[in-house]
Amino acid sequence: MELSVSPLDPVGAADRVVLVREALRAVSANHGYRVSFSPAVSPGGVGSGAHVHFSVWTGEDNLPARRDGAVSAEGEAWLAGILDALPALLAVGAPSVASYLRLLPQRWAAPWRCWGRENREAALRLIDGSAAAGGAGANAEAKVIDATANPYLLVGAIVAAGLDGMARGLRLPPEVTVDPAGLDETARAGAGITRLPTSLGAALDAFDLSAMIRDAVGPTLADTWAAVRRAEVERFAGVTDQDAAMASRWAW
Repeated sequence: MELSVSPLDPVGAADRVVLVREALRAVSANHGYRVSFSPAVSPGGVGSGAHVHFSVWTGEDNLPARRDGAVSAEGEAWLAGILDALPALLAVGAPSVASYLRLLPQRWAAPWRCWGRENREAALRLIDGSAAAGGAGANAEAKVIDATANPYLLVGAIVAAGLDGMARGLRLPPEVTVDPAGLDETARAGAGITRLPTSLGAALDAFDLSAMIRDAVGPTLADTWAAVRRAEVERFAGVTDQDAAMASRWAW
């Protein structure tokens, strides 16, 4: 099942994520059930994500909203910053070994570093707002995120990445309108589509190299986060996918 909640400011949204999950746990327990938010309850199957939708506003203007068929320059820079940072952001947004049992092609997990309007196989999906409302509901969705993420660190990292894109005046690469898994490697390379990290260790390597994230959270938190996550990598080294999924099933 999928549960959506209304938008809030970044900290308010993180608070609501925690509240919703605790409410689901409590109601389930009252009926004799347990709830799992694990990204992968069985290897090879379709996992469970926690997609993050976001937009950025200046005054009454929603910057990702389309204008004359295009995203505003400021909105494009915001989105491009997030797309650029996605490999490092995975260490925050998909920070468990089990996360990478979910991030497989054609599993609705969108493990490709690309963007597209309403493209559910692109890691960054742009959603057009209602034309009648002037695009007020336009937003972007990061599909590679799951519920093992700390929602407060995650929204902070996303904001930092978007602001970095604006500061650098980044631009989005060409839009991807198809499922990248249906293209061969040559076609993907030609379109600038790359696979996002396929393991927590690889995501942490990108995290360690991200000056943007280190500047945003500070070296102490960045080093601590990386150390804890690398301890998990070591803990699950040599463990089968099935055992990793079973160990993670009730951890979140």
